[in-house]
Amino acid sequence: MNTAAVLDLSPGAGLVLDGTEWTVERREPHLGRVQLVRDDGTRERVSFRFLANHPQCRSSSRTAASGADRGRQRKTAGDLKEGRRELAELRMAHLLEVATGFRSGDPLRPGPGEPKPGYDPATTTLTERRHAKAAELAALDPDHAQLLGLGSVGYRTLIRWENDRRRFGLAGCADDRWLRRSGGTRTVSKEVREAVLAVREETQRMAKVSMRTKDRMIRQYVREEFGPETKVPSYDTLRRLWKEWFGPGGARQRYARSADLPEKDGHVLVHRPGQVVALDTTVLPVMVREGVFGDPVKMHLTLGLDVCTHSLVAFRLTLVSDTSVDVAMVLRDVTMPLPMRADWGEELEWPYPGIPAAVVAEFAGHPVAGLPFFTPETVTTDHGSVYRNHHLVEVQRVLGCNILPSRVLRPTDKAAVERAFGVIRQLLFEHLLGYTGIDIADRGADPAADAVLTTDQLEHLIATWIVAVWQQRKLGEHGPSWDPDGSHSPNSLFAASFAQTGFAMDIPSPELFYELLPAHYVRIDKRRGVKIRGLWYDDLDVLRDYRGELSTRGGKHKGKWVIRRDPRDRRQVFFQDPISHDWHPLPWTGMPPTGQTPAFGDARVTELLQKADAVGLKPKSDSDLLPVLLELIGSNIPVSQWPTQQKKKSQRTEHAREVHQAQAAQADRPASPAEPAVTSAAGQRAKVLAWPERARQTRDAVAGERRRRRESAATTAPAPPPALGHSFRTRNVFVLPEEDDQEEDHGGPDDAR
Repeated sequence: MNTAAVLDLSPGAGLVLDGTEWTVERREPHLGRVQLVRDDGTRERVSFRFLANHPQCRSSSRTAASGADRGRQRKTAGDLKEGRRELAELRMAHLLEVATGFRSGDPLRPGPGEPKPGYDPATTTLTERRHAKAAELAALDPDHAQLLGLGSVGYRTLIRWENDRRRFGLAGCADDRWLRRSGGTRTVSKEVREAVLAVREETQRMAKVSMRTKDRMIRQYVREEFGPETKVPSYDTLRRLWKEWFGPGGARQRYARSADLPEKDGHVLVHRPGQVVALDTTVLPVMVREGVFGDPVKMHLTLGLDVCTHSLVAFRLTLVSDTSVDVAMVLRDVTMPLPMRADWGEELEWPYPGIPAAVVAEFAGHPVAGLPFFTPETVTTDHGSVYRNHHLVEVQRVLGCNILPSRVLRPTDKAAVERAFGVIRQLLFEHLLGYTGIDIADRGADPAADAVLTTDQLEHLIATWIVAVWQQRKLGEHGPSWDPDGSHSPNSLFAASFAQTGFAMDIPSPELFYELLPAHYVRIDKRRGVKIRGLWYDDLDVLRDYRGELSTRGGKHKGKWVIRRDPRDRRQVFFQDPISHDWHPLPWTGMPPTGQTPAFGDARVTELLQKADAVGLKPKSDSDLLPVLLELIGSNIPVSQWPTQQKKKSQRTEHAREVHQAQAAQADRPASPAEPAVTSAAGQRAKVLAWPERARQTRDAVAGERRRRRESAATTAPAPPPALGHSFRTRNVFVLPEEDDQEEDHGGPDDAR
């Protein structure tokens, strides 16, 4: 029968956790915890339950006698060579005689003269019999005793042999030298050890080389540093030593270098939802049709995964690539409950016990779907530019979380979300038309022709799949440490956390959207408003009381006003009234008062200003930039020729991206009282081939701008001409004109005199 190993947690005892050796510094039995310390001074405080249930926790062979056999299977009697088994049986006969008085160990089969007077259990004690046996073996001829393996056997040796016999049977009576560990290395001198470590350090910086090359480098180091007379083991011995010290060496060279980087802050145990949220972006392996031209394109999928419960708490689809604003909106989605959609049934509503769905819906203002929401404590990302910028630093300050990039070349720091991409691909994306496979070698004949889903349809499909399938799917190897063999899903783990840590239902206000946008500190001009990234924005009613005035803000941006900009839609910026604290949009001054200008983002504004500067256009106002902008957008191309004029697919993708970003910005923005709430595009039937509408918007914008210029050119409306024959009807045509009192002087010859 196997018995569970007992961990020695006394101060000074050694433990090995995940291959790292720790020393017990002190115990706290009243709290059920123990403090561990490592050789480099790193300290960790863990619970007794954690150590008892940790699959990679064991006693160190340095402090525990039972750890001496660590790394090999237990010895058996079959491992004894010919001749050694007989010696082990002889030892066992002596031990049985001490224990029972009979060499066979069975009183029913006594030998000649058994039991002997000194070994009779009826008249002697166990201690007396052991001393008698030690005296008997000491009286043997030293050569015979050495040959039989019974030399130098004392009282304590008999006790040790008896304990091993009870644990391992006949194999416990064998000498440890008879079953010496195999596969190890011979004795290595300190010179060879120094050479091996030096070559290891050098090859870490080099490209990957074979073991033969490492063998030559070791021999070269020994010959040059210690002389040619220094002995070096054979190639096979060095190969086994290298594998024992540094592993098999099958990893890529850059990953092997990163594995030697020093760790910081030790091991992190994730035990509650929201403690760590892993965030990552990948190219969607499904071709979809964008909503402007209907071209098949590939999108980017950004996922936010709670490491504790493996819940997909947020996701977002973007065309081409995501930006820091998209990442900020994903983090905002993590903190806000997911609204129920029109075609979702009651089975997808908030299912977690402890807080009724009606209570959550009352605080949220709408029915809530069965997806966890919370304020994350730590967000783990990679080292992409969208995660490492000043905007994300401000976002983590507003949300109160810590955005912590993973270690360099350590993809295992966010292995959960990396694995989630693969699982979603197997369970969902492989079943969709337009699936492209893992790489181009596995791609179908024509995945672009198979693309039938639009961006809105795919977004709605993924959201439904997450709530209906992923959150209710049984977890396998990702089961919790406190119940590794139990049946759990992300929803059940999140519900179980209510009893362990509670649930803080903190729903942020809709105005959080504005606080997550990039901020600009500017002054308000008396005539033109505010200038943000090369464009002027103004609203007479909103900025009436603040034109030319200094803000009461102090500090670094003393006297300046804060304006928020959405890089996805540059048609307007947002200003917060200092009195009412309400947010107001400030439209671009170049937009016509009538009609609607197509959406454009930061990239289009940069292109607009570059082209205006290239043609020598020095506008006095942003109204002069509107024709250039509309030309860039493509308004002067006939509607029927849009798809044919824009021959490059990249150009069409840029237009589609602008429309997609504008729709996402409008959906994220809270509705004002005068503006109805924006209906989710996923809940409606997606519009395909929307380029005629985009062309109509630009054409209406051009007509509105021309109308505005005509009206501004004439201060008063011209009087209409009189009707034909109006003068004949207003006076008598037969009336002769009156004679003049003095005749006109025509300058005759008399005047000359």
